[in-house]
Amino acid sequence: MIEVHDLHRHFGGFRAVDGATLKIKEGSITGLIGPNGAGKTTLFNVIAGVLKPTSGRVTMAGRDITGLPPHDLFHMGLLRTFQIAHEFSSMTVRENLMMVPGEQAGEQLWNTWFKRRAIAEEERRLAARADEVLDFLTIAHLADEKAGNLSGGQKKLLELGRTMMVDAKIVFLDEVGAGVNRTLLNTIGDAILRLNKERGYTFVVIEHDMDFIGRICDPVICMAEGHVLAEGSLDEIKANEQVIEAYLGTGLKNKDQLAETGA
Repeated sequence: MIEVHDLHRHFGGFRAVDGATLKIKEGSITGLIGPNGAGKTTLFNVIAGVLKPTSGRVTMAGRDITGLPPHDLFHMGLLRTFQIAHEFSSMTVRENLMMVPGEQAGEQLWNTWFKRRAIAEEERRLAARADEVLDFLTIAHLADEKAGNLSGGQKKLLELGRTMMVDAKIVFLDEVGAGVNRTLLNTIGDAILRLNKERGYTFVVIEHDMDFIGRICDPVICMAEGHVLAEGSLDEIKANEQVIEAYLGTGLKNKDQLAETGA
């Protein structure tokens, strides 16, 4: 579905992404791991149009999407969430979801004067859709809560819910487990698995929690120093000498430590 060809993103003399090449298979949940500074988030930002690449190419279903802005990619079904959730804190959870679909009738001044009935009907449909999403995510009880009052994990669920308000094809999740307690992380994992199996979503997940990665992701891609170091199952990745050295710098003698630390 997504192919990245010799992608580079430089910041002055610093090569954050340095010749990354990888493929994301349609219908997969792909884990992206690596030590801090490996270039994972920068890679996400380039694929999702937040940053322009220095060189290289990104394709989606065979179409060149290199450098396309996020709003164009959004309409193509490519969505990206962030490590720190971005919500409209003064709006309710339901209203946050209703804001997602583009080109709503109420966005045009002319319609607010002459098509109020059409706007009201669209808002009813969006509210019903938002309630379905919240029910799917098991947070229907928070529908009328101000989004700013949610916990970190609940905000991550809300971000996942935003992807369900449009026809998402592939979703890039950046550290979905950051600041999230284990119970809510399991709920998020359940939702990702259901979206993948029941609705055909493709996911790419940056995460440091190896238990979470092992539960939902296959394959797993490991990055280091801006390029892809290894790809395979999580067990294969953990047994890879290059991966172990990238994390610990000491080779196979610390293989057990890698497993214990969940690095």
